[in-house]
Formats: sequence, structure tokens, C-alpha cells
Amino acid sequence: MPIRLPRLRVVQALFVRDALVMRSYWLATAFDLVFGLLSLLIYYFISRTFHNVPVHELGGAPTYFAFAAVGVALALVVQASCVRVAQRIREDLVSGSLETLIAQPLTRTELALGQSTFHFSFGTVRAFLYLLVAFLGLGIGLSQASWAGLILVLLASGLAMTAVGIALSSFVLLLRRAEFLVAMAVLALTLLGGAFFPISVLPDWIEPIAKILPTRFIFGGVRAAVLRGEGWGLDFLYLVIFFAVGLPVAVAFFSFALNQACRRGRLTSY
Repeated sequence: MPIRLPRLRVVQALFVRDALVMRSYWLATAFDLVFGLLSLLIYYFISRTFHNVPVHELGGAPTYFAFAAVGVALALVVQASCVRVAQRIREDLVSGSLETLIAQPLTRTELALGQSTFHFSFGTVRAFLYLLVAFLGLGIGLSQASWAGLILVLLASGLAMTAVGIALSSFVLLLRRAEFLVAMAVLALTLLGGAFFPISVLPDWIEPIAKILPTRFIFGGVRAAVLRGEGWGLDFLYLVIFFAVGLPVAVAFFSFALNQACRRGRLTSY
């Protein structure tokens, strides 16, 4: 049986659907964006409290705020995007929309990508805007930044987290009310990946695990591109490879979870 590539128009249709849903709840979206900016300000004022913090382990960041700003901006996006994909699956289950989608001539890959593409695309743009606010609006220059590197790493980050989001959202199909598991997994990815502190401060038995997490390369790659303007190439390469290997695995797991939900009659269960 020949491999069937996902049809762009199908993924695009689901993308537009989620964009229209978000636009209809514009006030909630606005508050969510403001919450992200407030989080940046909190870390900004925390960093001003500690003026003499050693910076030799902050990945080239001149201050702790410069280090934390990248982590906060990206962590908020990773958390919101992954959890939002799981919530989208849950909403479709409750409303019966998922059963309708499955009845359409869609492949599992098209369905998985369509359910997640908008949220990670929006998240990538959101991260870029947060970084501009953090560095241009809060007194940290971008004279050494590699804009090409930043854009490439952000795009690769969005692709890598798409695979993670699809895999995590599959648990919503296998377990009822599994959003909290997704939220806990994403929290672990952000904390252990080095969003708010260097992974070198982690216990010795956790640090090897943290070093292979995709979020570690997301935070490290963006920091290298923004703060040093170099050294982001290996992080970018890892994220691309992670996406190339992880997406088929994530889609296979999503397909398995969907088949299990169909077999057990859980497509319309609460």
C-alpha cells in the first residue's frame, strides 16, 4: 500500500477552523496574551532584586533576566500550545465533532496535524513577539542577535513541539479527563528543559534526562541565537531530526489511541 501524504487543504481547513474559534473568543485570547506579558514583568522585577548573581552558567546571557526571558516566553507557549491541543481534542469529544471528523475521508495523519497545526503556529508567532517585547522593551539589546538563527530555531521548535503535542493529546483519547496529565508532562518539560534555571543545578540523576529533552534544545537554541548570535546550529539540527523521527511515532500513537477510543465506544463519552 503506497504511503499517502497528508493533503494540505485538509490540514488548512482544520487550521482555519481553530483560528475562527479563537477569534470568536477574542477577549479570552487577549487576556491570555496579557498574562504572558505579566509573567515576563514578574521575572524582570525578580532579576532586579538580585544584581550580583553569577552569570557564567547562563548560556551567554548577560543577566538572569535575559536568561529567564527566553525561558518564560517559550515555556508559556509550550504550555499553552500543548495543553490547548489536548483541550481541543477533549472539546471535540464532548461536542461530538471528533466523531463527525472521523466519519470524513481523512487520514489519521491529516487529522492529527490538522488538530495541532494552528496552535503551534500561533504559539511560534507568540514566542517571537514576547521575545521582542522582553529584549527591546525591557532594556536588553539585540546587537549580537542572529535573526535568521532565531527564526529557524523557532520554526524548528514549533515543528518539534507539534510532535510532542500530538503524542500528549493522544492520552485524552485513551483516558478520560487526561488534560491534567498533559499539563504535568508539559510542566516537567519546561522545568527540566532549563526554562527558568540552568539544568546544571539539577540533581545528578536528573541532569542526564534533562540534556536529551527537546525543550532543552529549544531554550538553548533560542538563547544562542538571541544572546550570542552563534552556536544555535546543533540545536536546530537536533530539533529537525526530532521532528522527522518523532512525528511518525506521534501520529502512530495518535492513530492507536483513536482506534482504541472507537473500539471502546469513547468518542462521545464525557
